[in-house]
Amino acid sequence: MSGQFITFEGGEGAGKTTVLKAVADQLEKLGYQVITTREPGGIEIAEKIRNIILNPVYTDMDARTEALLYAAARRQHLVERVVPALDDDQVVLCDRFIDSSLAYQGYARGLGIDEVYQMNQFAIGNKMPDLTLFFDIAPEEGLKRISLNNKREKNRLDLEQLSFHQSVYDAYMLLLERFRDRIVSIDASPKLEIVVEHSLDVILQCIDKNAFGQK
Repeated sequence: MSGQFITFEGGEGAGKTTVLKAVADQLEKLGYQVITTREPGGIEIAEKIRNIILNPVYTDMDARTEALLYAAARRQHLVERVVPALDDDQVVLCDRFIDSSLAYQGYARGLGIDEVYQMNQFAIGNKMPDLTLFFDIAPEEGLKRISLNNKREKNRLDLEQLSFHQSVYDAYMLLLERFRDRIVSIDASPKLEIVVEHSLDVILQCIDKNAFGQK
């Protein structure tokens, strides 16, 4: 089996990070070599960029600056961590990737989905995920989860109004339609174990399908 690049997407408070860790544990028990990582971040340079992008102090950051910083972090993370792991036949589970930029900066910030997509093509060199899971939850419910979670990292996006997060959700609905062959919607509202089970099933189907296609 060659490496599989699987990304986890969703609005704030969707629970994707928690599900990702649980799915990774299950895949390892099944004998897969798995690495988990995140965007922006995952490696030293990208983590430093993350500290700038998500710092609540920088509320005056320009939208284009924000989009370019995400793309820069994405490029370094891709070449330093993701691609080597894929070349080593590992399953890469990544918390956010290009779809986050399309939703947050392209749509919610008003830069344009196509414009941000083209910007990121330069960064990723057409390296798209094999599968993307979108964790579907109403924005108001996700924000409610955040307010009740004292352990969660608080960042600049948490300062945005509900209308911004609704725009992000609307953007993901557009992306689900645009990339229907790659993005699978996961209902994020049930209990964690149910969401993990559903996510794992979808991932295993993708791995099996790709492995069969490569024979």
